[in-house]
Amino acid sequence: MLTKLILFAGFAGATVFLGGVLANLFNHHVKDSPVKYETIHTLMSFGAGIILSALALVLIPKGMEELDVLPMAISFAVGALLFMLIDVKLSKSGGQTATLLAMMMDFVPESIALGAVFAIEPSMATLLAIFIGLQNLPEAFNSFRDLVQSGFTTGKTLLIFFFLSFFGIIGALIGHYFLSDYPNITAHLMTFASGGILYLLIQDIIPESKLENNYLTSLGASLGFLVGIIGEKLI
Repeated sequence: MLTKLILFAGFAGATVFLGGVLANLFNHHVKDSPVKYETIHTLMSFGAGIILSALALVLIPKGMEELDVLPMAISFAVGALLFMLIDVKLSKSGGQTATLLAMMMDFVPESIALGAVFAIEPSMATLLAIFIGLQNLPEAFNSFRDLVQSGFTTGKTLLIFFFLSFFGIIGALIGHYFLSDYPNITAHLMTFASGGILYLLIQDIIPESKLENNYLTSLGASLGFLVGIIGEKLI
């Protein structure tokens, strides 16, 4: 059973590295053109839609299910405030890591949830692993671009993504062995992440994905959210 959990979590995390590899290939082997620019912004918007679906369909509902109003509100507010402070600090240094932060803030809590539910509902854990993997692919694609624009080399960025891909296994094992009997802690973690993710989406990711005089790019967000709806319905 442990091997199966590691395989599921490994798949969910592997798409982080795969998204970085695909972004690198796209940047170097597709010529600059309006179509390339529109594709990049559409993928950013698509990723924002998927992140929003994780927030609305997985993270917040889990917090609402397990927590009372005041603890839930405090966790959410602390997440939003903390990531506002992080964003202010990063903006002063010229970094562009909002998409990476948002990706990790839904990837890690969901991986922990994957481990926590694996022993109880294996079928749900299987679909959750697929859902997490599908989320990570466009998010990693966009995060790779942001990090490279921030001054990271291609090699260093891919190395970061390679190590981040193992966070899924680490999170799943933590959830399985330490948090499966403590749903309140998992709920607090998810609600905290929700506050930070929502802040990052509105402040950085959604404005960056907008392209003037182009309306199809914004449709990407709706399609990304639809992927989340389908995934949640299957789960």
